[in-house]
Amino acid sequence: MSKFGLSQPVRRVEDKRFITGEGRYTDDISLPDQAYGYFLRSPHAHARILGIDTAAARNAPGVLAVYTVGDLRAANIGDLPCTIPLKNRDGSKRADPPRPALAEGMVRHVGDPVAFVVAETLAQARDGAELIGVDYETLPAAADMATAMQPGQPQIWPEAPNNRVFDWEVGNKAKAEELFAAAARTVKLKLVNNRIVVASMEARAALAAHDAESNRFTLYTPTQGVWVQKNLLSKIFGVEPAQFSVHTTDVGGGFGMKIFIYPEQVMTLFAARLLKRPVKWTSDRAEAFLTDTHGRANLTEAELALDKDNNFLALRVHNIADMGAYLSTYAPMIPTMAGTKVLSSVYRFQAVHARVEGVFTNTVPVDAYRGAGRPESNYIMERLIDVAAKELGVDPAALRRQNYIPVSAFPWTSAMGLTYDSGDFANTSATALKAFDWDGAAARRADAAKRGKRLGIGMAYYLEATGGAPTERAEILFRDNGEVEVLVGTQSTGQGHETAYMHLVTDKLGVPFDQIRVVQGDSDRIPTGGGTGGARSLYSEGGAILAVSDKIIDKGKEVAADMLEAAVADIEFNAGKFSIAGTDRGADIMEVAATARLRSGVAVDQPAGLDTAADFQVQAITFPNGCHVAEVEVDEATGITTVTRYVVADDMGKVINPMIVEGQIQGGVAQGIGQALYERVVYDAEGQLLTGSFTDYCMPRADDMPDIQVILCEVPCKTNPLGVKGAGEAGAVGAPPAVMNALADALGVRHIDMPATPERIWEVLQAQQQARAAE
Repeated sequence: MSKFGLSQPVRRVEDKRFITGEGRYTDDISLPDQAYGYFLRSPHAHARILGIDTAAARNAPGVLAVYTVGDLRAANIGDLPCTIPLKNRDGSKRADPPRPALAEGMVRHVGDPVAFVVAETLAQARDGAELIGVDYETLPAAADMATAMQPGQPQIWPEAPNNRVFDWEVGNKAKAEELFAAAARTVKLKLVNNRIVVASMEARAALAAHDAESNRFTLYTPTQGVWVQKNLLSKIFGVEPAQFSVHTTDVGGGFGMKIFIYPEQVMTLFAARLLKRPVKWTSDRAEAFLTDTHGRANLTEAELALDKDNNFLALRVHNIADMGAYLSTYAPMIPTMAGTKVLSSVYRFQAVHARVEGVFTNTVPVDAYRGAGRPESNYIMERLIDVAAKELGVDPAALRRQNYIPVSAFPWTSAMGLTYDSGDFANTSATALKAFDWDGAAARRADAAKRGKRLGIGMAYYLEATGGAPTERAEILFRDNGEVEVLVGTQSTGQGHETAYMHLVTDKLGVPFDQIRVVQGDSDRIPTGGGTGGARSLYSEGGAILAVSDKIIDKGKEVAADMLEAAVADIEFNAGKFSIAGTDRGADIMEVAATARLRSGVAVDQPAGLDTAADFQVQAITFPNGCHVAEVEVDEATGITTVTRYVVADDMGKVINPMIVEGQIQGGVAQGIGQALYERVVYDAEGQLLTGSFTDYCMPRADDMPDIQVILCEVPCKTNPLGVKGAGEAGAVGAPPAVMNALADALGVRHIDMPATPERIWEVLQAQQQARAAE
């Protein structure tokens, strides 16, 4: 069993089925007699619907039905809810306009669903949709979040005057203003956190069925936890949650985007009930650009106050966050409660004040994307520090080191009111800088100059704050065939959950890897679950697995005592075996489980067998943190940037499987580099999506990535039994500021916005050449 002990790198058991084509995704599932759905979507960003003619489509070959919003209203189908009850600074409630599954009277972004066609084949459904006539009165669009709240801009929702969704604040404004007034120096910076497409490998899909006799719905759909969909769909359809059976099989990437409820899930269920046959819809990539929630999309003004000795005093932030045309499931929470809680980061601020305004635009809705607000906040902080260091004429690493929270100060209550339980920021930072050879950059810079390249180095220290549901559940079942099933309330979307959970069960109960099967994504078999999001899975589900394992050991001792004719107090459990203390008499856990199945009950309040479930109450969130250090080279002739060196030193607490953690960090870094240098959603003034395919939207490729060295600096978390800290989002949090700090260093500029494309960089280089020529 030591081969699979905790903290050892174990290859992911999931990978074999993924790389051999044996994964089972939603689109791989087919039900007997299923029909196919296709959406007619708006070609306009903003238009009034004057009429819809569906007669020709209804009579087209193979078409079974054509649905519009009138059909939903007639059936009392509810709207898609936004679940975040945010209040404005003045105490009033945020805007809450309706979002039916099909557009009602108005379309508000390109891709807004107008009608749903169901046919015998997908081709017939698509052909039928082309026969639908929609009379649009096009209207001016407000597609730019920078101007959407200005007077005279097109009004998107009457419930949101000037297109303002909310005006929210947090922190100690009075103290921050007092500290700014007393500051020896202040530093201001305007930043763009560019809107990006999630672009998961697996597109969204939905396959719905309905049993008329029981009035029970079945939905197969890729999610990050089936219980969000189950509970929200029950409200939309006006039935009890028990009437929904939601299933998620393998998922090819989620990154936040697959947590939410979408119109397509509602419409396939609605159509399946009326047609009395299953209905399937699968997104293509073009639809994904137009309908999957986007990420980031912030405009920020930030200001840092320092005293005469360069100690950080206070931070002020004013952020404008684009919500798109509709409020997605959790959208208002991302730039407010989720993002601002880490604004003070790892530094000894005395006060922070943040104001966040949400704005509607005629664009695709924006919601959580890997990191969900925390990358945006860390980007603000880490770019501000580099600008401050430049203006002060000090080393940015030294300025950070001076202001880190020291180890002796833990537990530390931040200026945002959160209590950090652990961390060693100075040591983690020093580890990264040493591995990177921060002090040797001058020689590398000179060598790059000989090759016509500008070399720059940049660092960023990030702080993550994990989140999610406060409870998690695990159940372990011992089967007759010798298999052990572990039923979990989270949902893997590619992270390696199965391997991690098997690792824990093997370590705790001594069950061999090849006898363990992890069950997830089945709302029938698993009654509750918090799902996956906010980097919560291992510390919450891991805690539940430990809790249920302890119960199993206690039950097993009762059974083993009877089997071995000994007192319960004399029974020990170690490495999968129950034994009488001080003797070699014992029985392994599978023997005990088999015996337990034959008993009428271990105790009055316990069922027969060792099968057990347990809930775990999450006592506190965790605070992963780390130092990213990047080196870039800029080609002066073309403006092309290459990331040539990258080191991450990360504190993820106790590491269960370093191979999985390193992979998670590297994947996140790749997404962060993508945002920094390549990715950007662009709309024109009429709200037309100009980057609607991978031809126009630049995704980073393998040869754009450097070798990413990951060093794990384990500082155990003190608030969960495993000592772990969330790892899933950290890479994407630290990478953008590290890369952009390095790029600003290479160019010798105060600031450049993401994405720093070759075109943007070339313009900077040309301006610098012209300025030198004019001198």
